[in-house]
Amino acid sequence: MAREKLRVIITGASGMVGEGALYECLQHPDVEAVLVLTRKHVDMNSPKLKEIIHQDFYDLSLIEELLKGYNACFFCLGVSSVGMKEADYYKVTYTLTMHVAGMLSKHNKDMTFCYISGAGTDSTEKGRSMWARVKGKTENDLHKLPFKKAYAVRPGFIKPIKGLKNVNPLYKYVNWVFPIGRALFPGGFCTLHELGLAMINATLYGFAPDIITGKDIIALAAREKNAKE
Repeated sequence: MAREKLRVIITGASGMVGEGALYECLQHPDVEAVLVLTRKHVDMNSPKLKEIIHQDFYDLSLIEELLKGYNACFFCLGVSSVGMKEADYYKVTYTLTMHVAGMLSKHNKDMTFCYISGAGTDSTEKGRSMWARVKGKTENDLHKLPFKKAYAVRPGFIKPIKGLKNVNPLYKYVNWVFPIGRALFPGGFCTLHELGLAMINATLYGFAPDIITGKDIIALAAREKNAKE
């Protein structure tokens, strides 16, 4: 029996993680269509790819009808908390995410929603770290929406995909750490290729926990390869 093909919405494609997720989706044979929801044009071309350039993610009413008919969302939109007040970070991280997710869950009951969170996120919502509390609340409330499945994906250090443009400048200078970190702390280091493939495979095959850790990312990325061996 043939697997259902994926129709994926991606946010944050102008950032490193979103660009990597988009790249992996466009290469994958089980992804038949990708819709990028973005504020600016994405510099990739494929017959699979469509984009909606929309400035106000807090108001999707004008494009609501165009968001129907998809069975996956890889939500890669996010900002660093460095230098931000909690109210501002909360608005961008929690309020925006929940607004987009609420709209998508309303129209796509068979959708799997993968939210890029981060290692160290606080599921109790009570810790001292502001960003971890806000991320934790976002994760918790996403799980309450009527998606087929919602995953909180928690990568640590991510090695970029060579040739892609939107690489965090920090990563260009610390990539040498990756092989050492991967050997000593494998759960804290993954490649962007593994992260994108992990979200695809979690959607295709399912995954039991709602939270996908660094070790889970690596295992999920190898899921299809292992199944064929």
